[in-house]
Amino acid sequence: MQWNTPADFAPLVFFLGDRRQHKIVRTLRDAAEVLMTDWPLEDGEEYVTAVKACADAITGQAGMDELRELLLSAAREAGIAVLSVISDSRKTTPHMAA
Repeated sequence: MQWNTPADFAPLVFFLGDRRQHKIVRTLRDAAEVLMTDWPLEDGEEYVTAVKACADAITGQAGMDELRELLLSAAREAGIAVLSVISDSRKTTPHMAA
């Protein structure tokens, strides 16, 4: 898997901290970076699952669709708001974490 090429899933925008800070995940590298350096909680079950899926995607053992879904689950767990950009229909869908 290429680190810096567009991912096989629609981009995700994570609103971190006071929600003024945001990170856009378009590539596998972006996903790894947000999980390793920007994530507010490092002990959640969904977070650990997303980290493993990211590592598996790097080695070609997991798909990007699976990683995308696990990133969304980990964001819900951590209370991170996410904006999902749906590129093929040019619409945006907010995924608000509860």
